[in-house]
Amino acid sequence: MLCSRKMLNFLIRKDVRKILKRKDSDAGEKGKAMEELRASLFNELRSSEGAKRQQQRICGPSVALTFNFLVSVGIILMNKLVLGRVGFNYPIFLTFIHYTLSWLLMAVLNALSMLPAAPPSKSTPFSSLLSLGIVMSLSNGLANVSLKYNSVGFYQMAKIAVTPTIVLAEFILFAKRVSYQKVLALTVVSIGVAVATVTDLQFHFFGACIALAWIIPSAVNKILWSNLQQQENWTALALMWKTTPITLFFLVTLMPWLDPPGILSFGWNLNNTLAILMSAVLGFLLQWSGALALGATSATTHVVLGQFKTCVILLGGFFLFGSNPGTISICGAITALAGMSVYTYLNLLKPQQLPNKTSPRQNSFTLSKSKLSKENGDTHDGNNMETV
Repeated sequence: MLCSRKMLNFLIRKDVRKILKRKDSDAGEKGKAMEELRASLFNELRSSEGAKRQQQRICGPSVALTFNFLVSVGIILMNKLVLGRVGFNYPIFLTFIHYTLSWLLMAVLNALSMLPAAPPSKSTPFSSLLSLGIVMSLSNGLANVSLKYNSVGFYQMAKIAVTPTIVLAEFILFAKRVSYQKVLALTVVSIGVAVATVTDLQFHFFGACIALAWIIPSAVNKILWSNLQQQENWTALALMWKTTPITLFFLVTLMPWLDPPGILSFGWNLNNTLAILMSAVLGFLLQWSGALALGATSATTHVVLGQFKTCVILLGGFFLFGSNPGTISICGAITALAGMSVYTYLNLLKPQQLPNKTSPRQNSFTLSKSKLSKENGDTHDGNNMETV
């Protein structure tokens, strides 16, 4: 009793009350700071501009490209396993599973209010979203069909044609020019990758036709992803959420034409199901990381990353596992890596102003752009061509 009374007297002393009050105040301030941080993050996601800033802060070019590189290597090997050893000979349906899982995961994020907000509907025409959804279904679906019928080397070889297709398409559509030095570096990269993969060109005639048909949708897909994010304040997840239903619809229309019959008679078991689900998870990560990389860099840089991945796989197998692809292939991979290094160096250089040459496609935009430049205090010349 005496002990409890002494304890009570100690607690009601003035100096002790001040210490306890200060601790309560500190705890309250920390809790308030945490609440303000949560509210700030929530508000960032609630506006397209804030979500875009958040994405740029967290996923810069190096983070996005590294993320995409790691996932790309994994999904190519996993899809080859599913389409080969597992015997799941339905590449379009496999792509459909990928996008279905992606949509379900994004629906969960949306239900938890964690999905970034999209820009106002008036800012982006529905035709742009429809076009992106269509080329996504063609690009990813035809890529899996190509992997089914062709070797990985031939699949990577077909990617070489995507680079000049992107450069040509961006020049026609957006009047973007690539400097002579970058064209030379990209040519060296393409030749190096061609030489590196020339020993692994096993392909089926139908598969070769599919690979050729895949080139244009793949190029347009990358261009649209890059431009919509960089010019319309779209984030990767918000754009995926809007376009995935369109992609799923067009994948359903492709199944009867490109998938063989008998999907219902496939021998489902635990191992097969886990392999297909793992492929689907990697498919979601690939789509997300690819969108992040395209939003942070450019379509051409994203293709060069894919070719870098090819060379790393070839050289890694040689140095780490003792595989012998041949002296010619190794020299080709080293040449391609040298070209990629030069291309990266040119991208890091400060862009110099080009002469004031205005293309006919830009004449209609010159006046409005110069007005915006004056209002915003922009010192750049509005008549300059963009460079990739």
